[in-house]
Amino acid sequence: MTKKIEIEAKISAPAAKVWEYYTDPKHIVHWNFASVDWCCPSAENDLRVGGTYKARMEAKDGSFGFDFEAIYSDMIPTKSFSYQLGDGRDVKVDFNAMEQGTEVKVAFDPESQNPVEMQRDGWQAILNNFKSYVERH
Repeated sequence: MTKKIEIEAKISAPAAKVWEYYTDPKHIVHWNFASVDWCCPSAENDLRVGGTYKARMEAKDGSFGFDFEAIYSDMIPTKSFSYQLGDGRDVKVDFNAMEQGTEVKVAFDPESQNPVEMQRDGWQAILNNFKSYVERH
């Protein structure tokens, strides 16, 4: 079995706000992309075990797009959740309150089509975009 890829960010905001901005579709569409030439035009989130998460990710020039979809397998509101992607890979997201904000840690199973470093960098770029969005609002 391949080792999980782990990323993290320390965000200068309380855990309740970080949770809301990470899980509410009205916020997801503003941060869920790795670079300025991409966007997330729509998101849906049924935040419960067995519920589905779906985000549309597209290149702004229309050259490529895909639906990122998952089903929740574990949920501890404001603390953590896990979901499984359509290809069977697992993802876990933890929200850890700290004195000066919230630490978000994401651990996910790598896919086999792209190098691990590329996957880590892409997911980290999205998390960094999330951090910037939360701290600006």
